[in-house]
Amino acid sequence: MTTGAAAALGHAVTAQAARLRVAGLTVRFHLPGATVHAVTEAAFEVEQGRCLALIGESGCGKSVMAHTLLGLLPGNATVTGSAWLEQPGRPPLDLIAAPERVLAREVRGRRIGLIPQSPAAHLTPVRTARAQLTEALRELGGRYTADELAERAGLRPHELDRYPHQLSGGMAQRVANAIALAGDPWLVIADEPTTGLDRPLVDATMAELRRLCDDGHAVLLITHDLRAAEQVADDVAVMYAGRIVEIAPAADFFRAPRHPYAAGLLDALPTRAFTPIPGQPPELTRLAGGCAFRPRCARADDACAVRPQITPDTPVACHHPLERHA
Repeated sequence: MTTGAAAALGHAVTAQAARLRVAGLTVRFHLPGATVHAVTEAAFEVEQGRCLALIGESGCGKSVMAHTLLGLLPGNATVTGSAWLEQPGRPPLDLIAAPERVLAREVRGRRIGLIPQSPAAHLTPVRTARAQLTEALRELGGRYTADELAERAGLRPHELDRYPHQLSGGMAQRVANAIALAGDPWLVIADEPTTGLDRPLVDATMAELRRLCDDGHAVLLITHDLRAAEQVADDVAVMYAGRIVEIAPAADFFRAPRHPYAAGLLDALPTRAFTPIPGQPPELTRLAGGCAFRPRCARADDACAVRPQITPDTPVACHHPLERHA
């Protein structure tokens, strides 16, 4: 789990700070003749004023996590475990057990904002960005005006008067950011927010997410862009085949990851060894016992036939973790 507390700008993070606390979260999709093990026993925390980056290869279950927390899964899904929203002055709310009417009226957009993948595809094509942002403000009772949110998201007010097809990828991203903030949620889930953006726009998007944390919000960043994660994250959780296999402070992780899979992700970067991880991720409908990374791991041995677990004392699910030296 993530640890430590940060003094956000004007918001000292204390033991009473808001947080999301996920424990034992498991998601299954039931198909004819098969079951997709999308997420298995996930556990992590995101505190006010901090950003947790959830990273891993495509298809490992990261985006399923976001949809689960917001109650946006299809009817063939089953979910167990808990995901507690804890905010001072409000009773704790388990997002997994909460009924749809509570999620719709109290959570989505108000307590948790979502920046979706491919934001342009989520904008209504026949309405201007201003009309859509104004509607979000009206429905969510936000305390900002459309122009104030536009400025906060890095848009000039007149750019809100464009239709989605008139927006560049970066502008559509900023409109999505503004809509996600319309209800002033304390937690923002950013699901692959850098897809299709060039590097300057990635940097600008990460800077905005960092500002949110510094203003006392919390961010759950779901991404496969490790460079982007390094720019903004306080903590990192690594996901493989539906399981979280390592959790660490971001500075420690990017200096010396402990799980062989996490090390492989970093070694694949052009700025590092530029060496891909051998093999392919397993199919989530055909997971074998033991460590799921075993077929791709040079450190695997007979001990890896038993599935390793993350514990409070050992935040890496590996029988043969890499050493982290001071």
